[in-house]
Amino acid sequence: MNRHLSYRSGNPVLKKSSFNSTSLSSETMTIEGTVNKTALSLILLVGSGYYTFTSISSAMLILFGIGGLITGIITIFKKEWAPITVPIYAILEGGLLGGISYMYNSVYDGIVTNAIFITVGILLSLLMAYKSGLIKPTENFKLGVAAATGGIMIVYFVNMIMSFFGSSMRVMDPTNASLMSIGFSLIIIVIASLNLVLDFDFIEEAAEKNAPKYMEWYGAFGLLVTLIWLYLEILRLLSKLNSRR
Repeated sequence: MNRHLSYRSGNPVLKKSSFNSTSLSSETMTIEGTVNKTALSLILLVGSGYYTFTSISSAMLILFGIGGLITGIITIFKKEWAPITVPIYAILEGGLLGGISYMYNSVYDGIVTNAIFITVGILLSLLMAYKSGLIKPTENFKLGVAAATGGIMIVYFVNMIMSFFGSSMRVMDPTNASLMSIGFSLIIIVIASLNLVLDFDFIEEAAEKNAPKYMEWYGAFGLLVTLIWLYLEILRLLSKLNSRR
């Protein structure tokens, strides 16, 4: 019996239409293949991040950020290009994350190492919980996480608009150590973490339905997006906690 109830995912790059593609190749997507592509993408991301963490340049970070955004958009609309665009995306986003991590670490030494360990810990814990059946992505679960993710995206968008006018939401400030601000970050981290569960379920169902082989890279792309989001929010939370000292 198929335990997957729908293709719904809170991750905006993983949605039902993503797997409605056809391919002339007889090869199809597998979970093992997606795991391998995800691992390779993470290696590229970490390698690129290490480079900018030790040799930071503001101009380079801007290029990495813009390039990563453009490559991500191309990947979403041209999924069949994923075997090429996803490795490029991983390198560009890794470069951007390396610079951001450097700036956080220059203020709070060791914060990056802690954020990495927490991110990896959450990933492995939720993967085990998902595989053991401890967490079951029911339809209501998926609806709730998708709705919460959409709400957070609206908050991000409003905060971005406010930044154009030299302002921002106080709860988004990494130096704001108020209980409300810390609580807000915890909520975002929980939602981002739950998106990993939806991503696992989404990829598993796609493999069961014999999605095209290149979708292994696209599945890795979806996981990468969630992990980057989770890591950045953990960095923000740790910064707030350190500000209370």
